[in-house]
Amino acid sequence: MEKKLGLTSLTALVLSSMVGAGVFSLPQNMAQVGSPAALMIGWGITGIGILFLATSLLLLSRLRPDLDSGIFTYAREGFGELVGFCSAWGYWFCAIIANVSYLVIVFAALSFFTDTEHSVIFGDGNTWQSLIGESILLWFVHWLVLRGVQTAASINQLATVAKLLPLGMFIILAVISFKMNVFKLDFTGIEMEIPVWQQVKDTMLITLWVFIGVEGAVVVSARAKKRKDIGIATVLAVVSALGVYILVTLLSLGLVARPELAAMRNPSMANLMVGLIGSTGEIIIIAGLIISVCGAYLSWTIMAAEVPFIASLHGSFPKVFNKQNDKKAPESSLWITNGAVQISLILIWLSGSNYNMLLSIASEMILVPYFLVGAFLVKVAFQRSNRVLLLIAVGACTYGVWLLYASGLMHLLLSVVLYAPGLLVFLYARRQNQGQKPLNILEKSAIVLLILTTIPSTWLLIH
Repeated sequence: MEKKLGLTSLTALVLSSMVGAGVFSLPQNMAQVGSPAALMIGWGITGIGILFLATSLLLLSRLRPDLDSGIFTYAREGFGELVGFCSAWGYWFCAIIANVSYLVIVFAALSFFTDTEHSVIFGDGNTWQSLIGESILLWFVHWLVLRGVQTAASINQLATVAKLLPLGMFIILAVISFKMNVFKLDFTGIEMEIPVWQQVKDTMLITLWVFIGVEGAVVVSARAKKRKDIGIATVLAVVSALGVYILVTLLSLGLVARPELAAMRNPSMANLMVGLIGSTGEIIIIAGLIISVCGAYLSWTIMAAEVPFIASLHGSFPKVFNKQNDKKAPESSLWITNGAVQISLILIWLSGSNYNMLLSIASEMILVPYFLVGAFLVKVAFQRSNRVLLLIAVGACTYGVWLLYASGLMHLLLSVVLYAPGLLVFLYARRQNQGQKPLNILEKSAIVLLILTTIPSTWLLIH
């Protein structure tokens, strides 16, 4: 019999899926694109936007308890088969890239201990030695999840506690060593020669990246003991993560000047910790990062397999994704997902890509699924004539539109190119499920338009 997930397990799942590798690289990532003033504005916008999104997920989990695996089913219920599929495809693609990035950053972190000027073993997580290590870790976690989602979630709780200890230690030491005169240096980024508003826009994909996973409890909602725990777990995790992220970003700018912080090698928190307590600090942060990433990777492996599994039960993904094993783990979906991760790792090794490139792709692919959560709540609010619901829904939608605008043209073109192959999967799934309602003229037009847009998008990206 399948064991269900309680409030603690759900909260740990959401927190662990958000607080992964990103927080340890956050000081450098943010200092590279924005001044202290821009970062404060950026976190303000992100904090409000992500709370609107988390509240939307909470409300929908209670208003529509019949819809499991929210990210896909909300889009499908609200806007039809094609939009539902696009939400599931974007989310699944994001999850695959996120999992690849986690494996890459683990071995990039290990290179702090193994690599020297004359000998590169793990490098940026893209050497052949890294590929072997990443592949072993990939299939070990695969085996864990096959033993049941509850088993993986229990291990994840331990990893969540373990990752919060070094982060808490860093924050306390940074508060003690914080220098206001360092924080105020070039406060608006005049030396960067970039307007503050552009700096704020440039922070958006980074701030979104560290919150990807906010939907974790909703994605595994079918496995929750109590429906009400889903929303509570989501909001608890978001508020906790937001506090950690703001403190880590702003306190770091009071330890060293922004240009110096921007030039640091990632994970930049390790270098800052060396300045606070000496060489032991590097070991503490790298160990914390590895535990943190493995926990986040475990969470994301569960979620990456769950969405195509649920989508296949509804006929939007091919039937091959819908098989479960005797532990109720989505076995076939897990094999296909981790097979895609393995292929991606080989491509990373061949191309020499790194963590920051993967961050941009994953963040871009999640924009449409997140926007559709707010859009569905707008529809529910109108159906129930509820003004408070409508206010929250419009807030979540506005944040979604702002992210699409802030991400820039090139990232939008990239997402068009990555969404297009999914249409072939969608059309194949529909052929397998003959009894479904035929696509309407709007959906057929959207498919043609997306395929046609792929050609100029690919040309612009290449050039």
